[in-house]
Amino acid sequence: MPEVQVKPGRHREASLYHALAGAGAGNGRTLDQLREAALKTYETSELPVWRRSGFWTTSLQSLDLEALSTQPAAAGAGIPDIVTRTLPDRPHAGRIVQSAGEVVHVELDSELAERGVILCSLQEAFQDHRELAERWYSKRLTIDRNKLEAANAAFWTGGAFLHVPKGVVVEDPFEIVYTIESPGVAQYARTLVVGGESSEFKLHEYDLAEDFSGQALHAGAFELYLQDGARCRLAQVQDWGAGEVYDASTRFVGVGRDAYCHWLPALLGGHLVRQHLELAVSEPGGDMAFRGLFFTEEHEHLDVFAVDLHETGPSGGDVHWRGAATGESRASFEGLIQIDPGAQQTHTYLQIHSMMLSPKARVDAIPSVLVSADDVSASHGGTVGELDEAAIFYMQSRGLDRPSAVRVIVEGFFEPLIAELADEPLEEIVREKIAGKLAAARHDIEAYATSR
Repeated sequence: MPEVQVKPGRHREASLYHALAGAGAGNGRTLDQLREAALKTYETSELPVWRRSGFWTTSLQSLDLEALSTQPAAAGAGIPDIVTRTLPDRPHAGRIVQSAGEVVHVELDSELAERGVILCSLQEAFQDHRELAERWYSKRLTIDRNKLEAANAAFWTGGAFLHVPKGVVVEDPFEIVYTIESPGVAQYARTLVVGGESSEFKLHEYDLAEDFSGQALHAGAFELYLQDGARCRLAQVQDWGAGEVYDASTRFVGVGRDAYCHWLPALLGGHLVRQHLELAVSEPGGDMAFRGLFFTEEHEHLDVFAVDLHETGPSGGDVHWRGAATGESRASFEGLIQIDPGAQQTHTYLQIHSMMLSPKARVDAIPSVLVSADDVSASHGGTVGELDEAAIFYMQSRGLDRPSAVRVIVEGFFEPLIAELADEPLEEIVREKIAGKLAAARHDIEAYATSR
């Protein structure tokens, strides 16, 4: 028989979806030891493929990783134009900006610095605050599940580090920005945030790219740890533009005793985006609200795996996501409630609602529950729908034309979650980006609605 030809790098197996569930790589190892271990995994593994029960596959086999590099920013480039165009002109507690593989801007309110707040590159944190950084670095993140995760752990440069000390309350948000302005870039973004006991703060992350032709990569790793009684409102705005940007990122948030986190990612663009988002209540009394929204267009591929993990009780949780898809895009959201043994008196609910705005778009909503305790309440629900013709007719009877009616319905669909950002300048950014996507897909959406 003739030998079967297999394309170089092709996977024969694919990874299924699992919670990290405490499998951190740190465990007392130094940064150099972790980089060395990650490099070995990188050199012996292939680009990842993720699979769900045989009907959904996310593959990075088309990414030409060898053609990409961790390019430094141009000398004297300063803050990229896309940052000034996108971020609101408003007071902020601090800002750190990384372009490609280099931090190009850091600022921190002087009064906060005097109170012990630290905002700097992660590289600088390991130089000037090594004991603090090593204590938390990779405490719950892994470094060896796939080639890109290993690449991040082995090759990251720049990065962001934020520490809000015990009892410090900050009104204005901290801003962390990662940008890609040209093709050929492999950006290994690494963020570490620690909220001390009874601290309270807001953190906004922006992941942005210019429109360009060619491939680029953002392989991110984010970890946030809230100590006893700390409170954080965390928001992420991601828009990788019209280029061929691949995003394979893992984000973990750990909630301590009587601590609270409100986390809302807004995933609004990228050629192929695969996000593992995990929020864990790890101490009694912890509580969280896990919100999120996504909007895909044209040929974009989005794969979100969101974990609501309860490692002990009593604890609370509430997960609510909404998404829409136009063009020939594919979007999938899998939400997992996982309640570990002993996490009694846990109460949580997960819901995902999504809307298809094109006949060729595909959206999957997959909520699931894994419970290993008996004194809990945990439930889930998911819906995938189309435009409501009755609602369109009602709005037309009130004087709106059909395109305007469709726009109002879709914007209204997202509004309950946008309002939960509780930050007017940030809300306006998200609304404008959604309005822009609706305008770009107007003819496709209108044709679909009319045909039905």
